[in-house]
Amino acid sequence: MGMVEEQKALRDQFVDTFGYWNEMWNSLLLADPEFFEAYLHFGGVPWRSQHLDKKTKEFIHVAVDGAATHLFVPGLREHIRNAIDLGATKEELMEVLELTSSLGIHACNIGVPILVEELAASGQPITRQWTEQQKRLKEEFERKRGYWNAFWEDMLLLDEDFFESYIHFSSVPWVSGVLEPKVKELIYTAFDVAATHLYESGLRQHIRNAIGYGATKEEIMEVIALASTLGIHACNVGVPILLDEIRISKSSNSSVEPSESIRSK
Repeated sequence: MGMVEEQKALRDQFVDTFGYWNEMWNSLLLADPEFFEAYLHFGGVPWRSQHLDKKTKEFIHVAVDGAATHLFVPGLREHIRNAIDLGATKEELMEVLELTSSLGIHACNIGVPILVEELAASGQPITRQWTEQQKRLKEEFERKRGYWNAFWEDMLLLDEDFFESYIHFSSVPWVSGVLEPKVKELIYTAFDVAATHLYESGLRQHIRNAIGYGATKEEIMEVIALASTLGIHACNVGVPILLDEIRISKSSNSSVEPSESIRSK
């Protein structure tokens, strides 16, 4: 199936806006040019603005696609490739993936407060008296991560060994990383705000942190806008399948002789 001139013009506009092209978008363009054009305008808004550089925008997409709650492999590969083409180093991209890997701790951020509440309800409240080791770990977290939030307290009091291991795990990109702190916080913001996660308390903390590191409202809004395009992955995955199944159905129907079709009824 070839492209008409209008579709070719839309493809060229897509490349001008996003800087790349691949088969996922080809299928959508052929299947529904009107919807493709609507997405081109919607998804292109944060790319046409100039608040974040293009490489950082690709980092945001890598974080959203690479998050454990999404793992959209075709997009992850495309945006890593795009970032490299824009000059991103292995160390920078490794750091984006390391930051994104911290998402799993949200099991504790949600689960531990519930555990504490249920323990109290059953007559087993946790002790609020801090040991010297726990105080030291809190200070280490603040020093390495640059902030403290009350939701870390119960985790520290319940299991200081696990909390200490998390400090070391989550602090690697902060202690030896190459991205500026503002960008790190924008990456956290991206995967927390993504529709597949929507982790509100973490999102609020990392937006606050990003502002503290100098992020503007325009930059943060751009991150949210980039993350908002995640829904198009329904088409990136679904449209090629739809076109394949239509082709298979037509091929199957055309291969059946009329007499065979009658006998099968």
